Amino acid sequence: MYLDKLKPADGSVKNRKRIGRGNASGTGGTSGRGNKGAGSRSGSKARVYYEGGQLPIYRHLPKRGFKNIFKEKFQIVNLEQIARLQVAEINPEVLHKYGLIKTVNEPVKILGRGEITSAVTVHAQAFSATAKEKLIASGGKAELL
Repeated sequence: MYLDKLKPADGSVKNRKRIGRGNASGTGGTSGRGNKGAGSRSGSKARVYYEGGQLPIYRHLPKRGFKNIFKEKFQIVNLEQIARLQVAEINPEVLHKYGLIKTVNEPVKILGRGEITSAVTVHAQAFSATAKEKLIASGGKAELL
């Protein structure tokens, strides 16, 4: 088998419509645009959600819920991830360097999943109760920023 002999499977490649090539082609005359109206003219485009004047679906459906614009979005790091780093002092810059958080500008919350044995000082904006307990039990510190 050679690369120049490869062909796509039968029926997987469709010929394009050759529009406006005479009446015998099936798409001559009006070129598949119908007769008259905005859609038949050049330069006409329908908006993405336009439904031909019918009330659009997004206006039919009721609005639901509530979006709290003041909600604080935390980046989450678990103790098991911190234990793998084997660093004595941990802050958002260190977590970002090791790829555990995406940005230093958003707050970090430490959660208590996993076990930690070494004494580690962790600086973060928030801690869960179990994370704080496990850090202190291992001889480390949980310091709020």
